[in-house]
Amino acid sequence: MIDVHCHLEQPDYEKDREKVIEECKKEMTAIITCCAHPKDFNLTMKLVEKHKNFVYASVGLHPIYVKEIKQPELEKYLQTIADNKEKIVSIGEIGLDYHWIKDEHWQKKQRELFMVMLQFAKEIGKPVTIHIRDAFEDAIKILEKSGVEKVHLHMYGGRKQLQRVLENGWMISQNTIILNSKTYRKIVRDTPITMLMTETDSPWLGFGQRNTPLAVKKVVKKISEIKKLDEKEVDVMTTRNAINFFNLKR
Repeated sequence: MIDVHCHLEQPDYEKDREKVIEECKKEMTAIITCCAHPKDFNLTMKLVEKHKNFVYASVGLHPIYVKEIKQPELEKYLQTIADNKEKIVSIGEIGLDYHWIKDEHWQKKQRELFMVMLQFAKEIGKPVTIHIRDAFEDAIKILEKSGVEKVHLHMYGGRKQLQRVLENGWMISQNTIILNSKTYRKIVRDTPITMLMTETDSPWLGFGQRNTPLAVKKVVKKISEIKKLDEKEVDVMTTRNAINFFNLKR
């Protein structure tokens, strides 16, 4: 099992981060932790270095931070990422979020930032991990125009655009939201197992308690039920999908 999208840098793990990682090592193949803000970069790199070939990193800038990151800081951050690109498996999460950012001016700034980040990913030769909330049409149009080939849609929820996503050959990851949401379960149902990966987005989506990467077990089990496949087969396939997509060194 691989959690392709979680946030080990979050304060929720401050007291027992190492214990959580060691517990995950007993049952999982790998974890990809997501650094979505410059302030979290150093801690993320320390985790990658300490837990080599188990903890990997995606690094980007979440679209909700568009208001607070100025151009000089962004340029410095991108240079830092480029300097450490061998320690990074994906650029993300990046994308669009119209749920938290409703002002049209800042939505436009999000789109501009998104295009910059996609071009940057192409320049350093990395896949992209995408966050989309309430902005599926805009985000997919930008992705299609960008020419980025290796696209991972984290916690993808856009049923209307699903066929385009599949035709583009983009990968989709789902988390514990499929335990509660019919929409997300239908996306799992309609996505070939060869294009699915598992995630948790932990520490969030624990439904009243802190989530951890070990919740991928619940995700694998639910996918197997939805797709009427053997649980072990789902585990093997989604793990293989993640290893191949992110080129994880084992």
